[in-house]
Amino acid sequence: MKTQKRLGILTSGGDCPGLNAVIRAVVSHATLTYDWQVIGIPYATQGLLERQAMPLHMHSFDLRGIDPLLNMGGTILGTINKGNTLACMDDIVASYQALELDALIGIGGDGSIAILSQLALHGNWQFIAIPKTIDNDVALTERSVGFDTAINTITDALNRLTFTAASHDRVMVVEVMGRAAGHLALHSGIAGGADVILIPEIPYSMQAVCRHLAELRDRWQRRFAIVVVAEGIHPAQDATYLANQKPSCGRGQYIADCIAKFSTYPVDTRVSVLGHIQRGGIPSALDRLMAAAFGKTAVDLIAKDQSNQMVAWQNGRVVAVPIEQSCRQSPLGVDPCSDLVQTARALGIYVGE
Repeated sequence: MKTQKRLGILTSGGDCPGLNAVIRAVVSHATLTYDWQVIGIPYATQGLLERQAMPLHMHSFDLRGIDPLLNMGGTILGTINKGNTLACMDDIVASYQALELDALIGIGGDGSIAILSQLALHGNWQFIAIPKTIDNDVALTERSVGFDTAINTITDALNRLTFTAASHDRVMVVEVMGRAAGHLALHSGIAGGADVILIPEIPYSMQAVCRHLAELRDRWQRRFAIVVVAEGIHPAQDATYLANQKPSCGRGQYIADCIAKFSTYPVDTRVSVLGHIQRGGIPSALDRLMAAAFGKTAVDLIAKDQSNQMVAWQNGRVVAVPIEQSCRQSPLGVDPCSDLVQTARALGIYVGE
């Protein structure tokens, strides 16, 4: 009779910094504290469907005694964010049983967590979710793994672009990720000294944007500016027609075109789309700490026979919340009345309305 628990772990959705640190924490705690087997499932549900498995232990990836997982970006298990997983639900459940797994920990964003939760309920698995996304739009958790590192990456880019903008008297328009949520743009824009931050949750007008840039120039002799644009922003209230003329252009380019059209004086603009560079890199100290805390708590929840729970960061501590409740409220956007939005306005940043 099998007495040792066999725990599966996978990463799903887009990659982000800190995934390997979560894997490291899960493997360490599960093997050292509970003497469980930990099985890595490559490439998320696709690997599960194909019954792929790789045993993981504390020193699986040591290089002459050095553990690289703490500071390695991406995920050693690989990940996917495409395909019709639910169409293969019965086959995936059969594969889970064939691998003789007793429980599964899934690290993913709101979409991946929702799909994995449905699979777990259908197959009667013991399942715990760990939230990760640079978009930080998973409900019921103040932060997700990867968000802090992405903010630092964008802030560093804004610092560099500011020097060039100041040297050439230019308006630098910087487009950042975030899907339909503006958390990345708002946090990094404040930290990076932006003059304008445009996010999907708050309406804006191009006339107001240009008035703000003109005031910087005429009143404060600021001949340059930094405009941070979330990729999911809607067209400006007074420039929807211009967005329709260029349906294929990114929102950064759209805003740059609008600034040129609405400004009362010539404006030299440049557009930087940071793209997938925001996903990569070495995880920050905060993301490593959260990864460790999330991984440890997920294993403890498995040990307590908990299931269909997501670990979450609330008020400076890790808690467990029902996955169903988180999925129902996700994706979670920026609250237009939040303290952070009010802070941005107090600092003289135009954020819409």
